Amino acid sequence: MTPAPGFVPYPFEFHRHAPPDPDVAAAGNGPVVPVVIVGGGIAGLTLALALAVQGTRSLVLEADDTVCTGSRAICFSRRSLEIFERLGVLGPMLAKGLPWTGGRSYYRNTEVLRFEMPNDRRQKLPPMINLQQYLVEAYLVEAIGRHAGLVELRWQSRVTGLVAGAGGDGPVELDVEQPGRSYRLRADWVVACDGGRSRLRDALGLKLEGTAYEGRYVVADIALRCDLPTERLAWFDPPSNPGSTLLMHRQPDDIWRVDYQIGDGEDAAAAVQPENVLPRVDAHLRMIGLGRAWSPIWITLYKANALTLPRYRHGRVLFAGDAAHLVPIFGVRGANSTIDDADNLAWKLALVVAGRADPALLDSYSDERVQAAHENLAYGRKSTQFMAPPDFAFRTMREAVLALAVETPAVRSLINPRQSSPVRYVDSPLNASREEGHGDEAQPEPAAGSVLPSCPVRWLDAADGERPGHLADMLQAGRFVVVHFAAEGPVPPAWRELQKQLLDECGVVLRTVSVRPGTDRSDADLRARDTDGDAAALHGASPEAAILVRPDGHVLGRWESAGGAPIGAAIRTCLAGGPGRLERA
Repeated sequence: MTPAPGFVPYPFEFHRHAPPDPDVAAAGNGPVVPVVIVGGGIAGLTLALALAVQGTRSLVLEADDTVCTGSRAICFSRRSLEIFERLGVLGPMLAKGLPWTGGRSYYRNTEVLRFEMPNDRRQKLPPMINLQQYLVEAYLVEAIGRHAGLVELRWQSRVTGLVAGAGGDGPVELDVEQPGRSYRLRADWVVACDGGRSRLRDALGLKLEGTAYEGRYVVADIALRCDLPTERLAWFDPPSNPGSTLLMHRQPDDIWRVDYQIGDGEDAAAAVQPENVLPRVDAHLRMIGLGRAWSPIWITLYKANALTLPRYRHGRVLFAGDAAHLVPIFGVRGANSTIDDADNLAWKLALVVAGRADPALLDSYSDERVQAAHENLAYGRKSTQFMAPPDFAFRTMREAVLALAVETPAVRSLINPRQSSPVRYVDSPLNASREEGHGDEAQPEPAAGSVLPSCPVRWLDAADGERPGHLADMLQAGRFVVVHFAAEGPVPPAWRELQKQLLDECGVVLRTVSVRPGTDRSDADLRARDTDGDAAALHGASPEAAILVRPDGHVLGRWESAGGAPIGAAIRTCLAGGPGRLERA
């Protein structure tokens, strides 16, 4: 929205980017671009950076001339922070972001819930930080600039048309419009990251499926100095705004995010006018004892949707982020699922572009992330039905739960906002088969498809001795990793041979991490000392157990003891896109 009188600017300078030089843009009529990413928001920028750190070139087309304005997404989970660390952009985010672990909910003016997110103190990163999306996007743009020649950002470049290759197998043609001119671009692969109103989705005649809710929220950023802690604050039917639900989150730079529900009969255009928003925010601040100077910065309207495409791959066009799915904000699964999309897709697309994997591997991106979307939407629907009841029955149930929660702790868990958590790809076609001999027994956790949990270890170096760290430090973009829980002795020679074979045959780099209870510094790619046995216990690992980890940190397979053969087979099956593809190859 355009700020009205009395609005103050963000304490952040939004750099405006000029459109690409006509001669540069004209080059789009020349050679085919390996990857074109349509949309330079959090999805497109994360994907471009993730491809760049693996040496894969991409071109990003963004219709706007700057990063997003307004706070938009503000809560970033530990899983997202782990991904950003692998991409080399975590530092400024941790320096600026505000960590938090829980929150409070109130019914009218009575506290009915105080919750804490699961927070293993051994973890390297906080479970959640508050940080405005425009800052995250700015940090991503800055990091992309450090990968000269691998990412081209074309601002003020809007895609107006798409022609898919014949049979979905040839280059995709894109019509691009910029101020004063237009041109056509050809790409081997196109990733649609162009948001909830995706033009590429419309161009292919695709429709989102799911539930669109009637509940609408006014979202406002305000400048306010106060000493309230950083936590999720929620009020149901507060005296300041009867009948509404209201949320507050502290952000960096003395900015607070205020979200409140508007009534079914309220006009949306009128609801975001300053003369209607400011009195409601002021009434709430006074109710909680903050009757002090504050200033509005930005106002918009939000409507909850729980929608997804049934497939995210359509020939050589792939969908990610809000172009692929719309997740309700409650539980902070929107931007976090978007970042997971980019992380999942980047290593697979990089391998395919380099000719190291079959394009069928990209089908697993769709399989896995559609499963994740359905899981996120299921939690999002439950949260939305409580936060913004869609009908009389849900409103009645919510009022009963809230009233009971004042005196009955047993029902308070029903108010829990179900915060974002890592998704396990239970039915992924890439998961290695259960080890022979386990039969129908469940494998120890983390099983195939799970995110490998981290914990403190002591990294060993023959020259520098020991240094403290975490097991997650071993992960690098584009690298498969074997974590070997060794009782004694060197890394098995068969794994050394496997590393060389995979590199020679298909250019795939396999790293080996040897985790030992003692201080043996025998030859290995990486060596870690499991000081208190925490790593072995956390991973259910017996001596000589091996866990194979994908480049995105998900477990590909695990074995109680293994040489190179089953590990190599699992990686080759993965590169083929799954066991069915490998058998037909």
